Amino acid sequence: MNSPFRNDLLNRKRILITGGGTGLGKEMARGFALHGAHVYVCGRREQVLGETVDEIRSAGGKADYLLSNVRDAASMEETVARAWEAGPLTGLVNNAAANFIAPTESLSPRGYQAITSTVMDGSFFATLYCGKRWIEAGLPGTVLSNLVTWVWTGSAFVTPSAMAKAAIQAMTMSLAVEWGPKKIRLNAIAPGPFPTPNAWEKLNPIPGTSVGATQSDQVPMRRFGQMHELRNLTTFLMSDACDYINGATIAVDGGHHLAAPSTFADLASLSEADWAAARNALRESAEKERKGRGA
Repeated sequence: MNSPFRNDLLNRKRILITGGGTGLGKEMARGFALHGAHVYVCGRREQVLGETVDEIRSAGGKADYLLSNVRDAASMEETVARAWEAGPLTGLVNNAAANFIAPTESLSPRGYQAITSTVMDGSFFATLYCGKRWIEAGLPGTVLSNLVTWVWTGSAFVTPSAMAKAAIQAMTMSLAVEWGPKKIRLNAIAPGPFPTPNAWEKLNPIPGTSVGATQSDQVPMRRFGQMHELRNLTTFLMSDACDYINGATIAVDGGHHLAAPSTFADLASLSEADWAAARNALRESAEKERKGRGA
């Protein structure tokens, strides 16, 4: 697991993960379960949910799955109620997402709604129905939302996703204040490139057209993220070890969002000879400026 934490760190935690059957949701579920939590993965595809639960159980973890549609408020209310039947949840991970690259002007209303209803509406519904139950019972709770660094920068060609993720960041900050006195804390993570098959096929569908968002050489650490690094952060955030972290969005991207094309990050590729030529050019420019002042 490459984990720095005790195996019982999340004992007695009961955590619902939307979209938990595949990708990053599955990885987080595995991490929580291997640290003692009982995880509930929910989504619309029963086969992948069942496979994930079987994998977690075979490793000694506690897991169940719930069929649900995060886009539908009634479905999410029922999902939360079913998860609560064996005891109150202690945590929620808003992970379910939808995305694909496209020129914004080519999007249909249906395509736009497929993304925003999954990301924004689904996260709100899940948070609302967990929050209402925690508040009614006077219980603490933890909500963690899986965002992306576009919440700070925006991103062309994935506009609906960037909009919806930014809305969830606003929800995180707003409810951190509103629900903080009720001992319910909300945080978010913003992962950089952690390749998963389903996501990568939609964000990099044409060979040879990869861009900075999906290239490891554009990350300052010159590599993709490793799943245990994501699991370590999310396990910590769902534990009782960080009860004073509330309303934060934490990037886990190797500094990727700080190396945007609008910065000088690409200068990292210059050789010593390139830098020597640059210094000579700067000296020549300074000398020309000095002579101009004396004329």
